[in-house]
Amino acid sequence: MRPAVAFVMVLLWFSTAARAGDVNVYVHTDDGHPVADAVVTIVPASEIGAAAKFSWPMKVVQHKLAFDPFVLIVPVGAQVAFPNFDSVSHHVFSFSPAKKFEIELYGRDETRSVAFPTSGIVALGCNIHDNMSAFIYVTDHPFAAKTDAEGKATVTGVPAGTATADIWHPRSTAPGQRVAQSLVVSPGTTTLTRELELRAQRKVRHGSY
Repeated sequence: MRPAVAFVMVLLWFSTAARAGDVNVYVHTDDGHPVADAVVTIVPASEIGAAAKFSWPMKVVQHKLAFDPFVLIVPVGAQVAFPNFDSVSHHVFSFSPAKKFEIELYGRDETRSVAFPTSGIVALGCNIHDNMSAFIYVTDHPFAAKTDAEGKATVTGVPAGTATADIWHPRSTAPGQRVAQSLVVSPGTTTLTRELELRAQRKVRHGSY
């Protein structure tokens, strides 16, 4: 690459970085309770061309007869590990169109891995323990995060300008379990608060994802 072209590209990168900001999204129910495990995706109006890449571990642990985390965000193409830390065997599966798979019985301190090449929502279950459920949110959008116990998600490095906040939760009553809201991202920090109506806790219907 010629030095002049490289210099221009560096200037463009710094210009874009300087005009980026963080978005804090607070999600709560209509009675004010914080909503954990909601996936917040900020989609800029202009195409940015960046690939999705996240810093958290690409794994779903089985421990105390539960999946952890309950919701995991992964980029398209991710290889997700499924370590079993229980003293009993598990049989992990999904019937979801985005990724149908089955990991037959495997025991304590064993790990299996599965690739997720297609965007979409993958509902997980265990063929042995019906109470176990979790979700893998596979996305090609780089600006995504999950709400914590306080209902807060922070999406960092979002380009300044108009954008859409897409919020998904497996118990949302909205069509497709998601709501969307327009916002303007400013350099620095932008704050958005959104209310979600949630269904009562119920067994996951794997065929619906």
